[in-house]
Amino acid sequence: MISRLSTAALLVTASFAQTLDRTKPPETPPLQPYKLPASVESKLPNGLGVVLVEDKRFPLVTLRIAFHAGSRFDPPGRLGVAETVASLLKAGTPTRTARQIAEELAAIGGSLSAGDSPDSLIVSGSVLSENTPRLLDLAADIVRNADFPQNEIDLRKQNRVQELALERSQSSTLASEKLRAVVFGAHPYAHSLPTPQAIQSIRREDLLEFRDNLLTPANATLILVGDLPPQQQALDLIRARFASWPRKPIPPTPGGEFPKPQRSLTLIDRPGSAQVDILIGHITVSRRHPDYFPLIVGTNILGGGASSRMFNNIREKQGFAYDASAHNMPYKDTGLLNVNTQVREEVIEPALKAVFAELDRMTKEPVTAQELIDRKNYINGIFVMQLSSQSGVASQLASLRINDMPNAYLETYVTRVRSVEPDQIERAAAKYFSPSGAAIVIVGDASKIARSLEKFGKVTIEKAK
Repeated sequence: MISRLSTAALLVTASFAQTLDRTKPPETPPLQPYKLPASVESKLPNGLGVVLVEDKRFPLVTLRIAFHAGSRFDPPGRLGVAETVASLLKAGTPTRTARQIAEELAAIGGSLSAGDSPDSLIVSGSVLSENTPRLLDLAADIVRNADFPQNEIDLRKQNRVQELALERSQSSTLASEKLRAVVFGAHPYAHSLPTPQAIQSIRREDLLEFRDNLLTPANATLILVGDLPPQQQALDLIRARFASWPRKPIPPTPGGEFPKPQRSLTLIDRPGSAQVDILIGHITVSRRHPDYFPLIVGTNILGGGASSRMFNNIREKQGFAYDASAHNMPYKDTGLLNVNTQVREEVIEPALKAVFAELDRMTKEPVTAQELIDRKNYINGIFVMQLSSQSGVASQLASLRINDMPNAYLETYVTRVRSVEPDQIERAAAKYFSPSGAAIVIVGDASKIARSLEKFGKVTIEKAK
């Protein structure tokens, strides 16, 4: 009996092996569009937006409180206020010290943190669903009543100055700071990191003013995702902690005109640098723009990972660099194309030519059918995977609220990526990839590479700070 079964198994295996072509990767079936779980949206009388999304898979609840209150709102001469507010929200309130907040979170197995970006300040938390009321207690206390004790401010300033020194010791940081300054000009997006002097000048009054003006209910959305109580009960929990939060006017959003894109080449002199950082940027568009989806598909084909054009040419074929990539970073008002690689100083000239050639190629040659299929599948796969967790759903919803976008964006994303055509990518590339309108930032030893760079146009040399 055993012999007969073994023979049958061998025959099946042999038959399968004959029909399986191992020289070709398996085809990826098209992903279905994402479907947001059942959700309820409302608004308290004080203007606080509320989004409840039910997810009963795990006995967990994830929280986000998203404020239109990022670094673009830093007052003039006080760059770093938003990040300092975010870092010190848990430093104490009139009724809880920093230690008490930490102990209460530990007692309920919860987490609570805050972070800022150019457009937002977002409080994030999670907890076992049975402890949702206690997490809401803590979240309400820190966003409404954070009082920024002076000793905590002093410690934060001391630590932050040391962190900034470490960050600016990296050539990639120097390149990124300069690129944003060139691309965004006088717009607040031009600022990435504060100076040590700006951090040292921050006063407790600045933090309290930021809290009072920007951490307000009409300027915020509270999002809960997970194993929630029944709808009315969940809303009652939120009202009990946030309804008495006084409504205040929403301050205007700082902004301004972006400079017209034009070719520039800046060399940041870093004597003794062991490598050369190449960073090329161009202002692009926000998520709301019709060019956005052709742009992200095109950017992914250009430099999105190990199968991208830049990686295959600059690393695999030419051997100029360990990595070469391209990313589009969207903001509320615009976006930034960021093309980067790091090379040896002796190959700076051919490497820069190779990067320009790949950018130029995107504007002139249609992408292939296989490139299009592979990158669409990759982009959509990452997107759907990110939304497989409570944290991913909560973060995406927070991003939508900050960018004034509807939930439908999530549910149409896969279809819109899949609908991108080669001619759309070529048109977007002509607008945003052309080297003729790009800001080019190089960080390296000027004594060794300046002459090579002069072959690409006028070079502005600045000392590394």
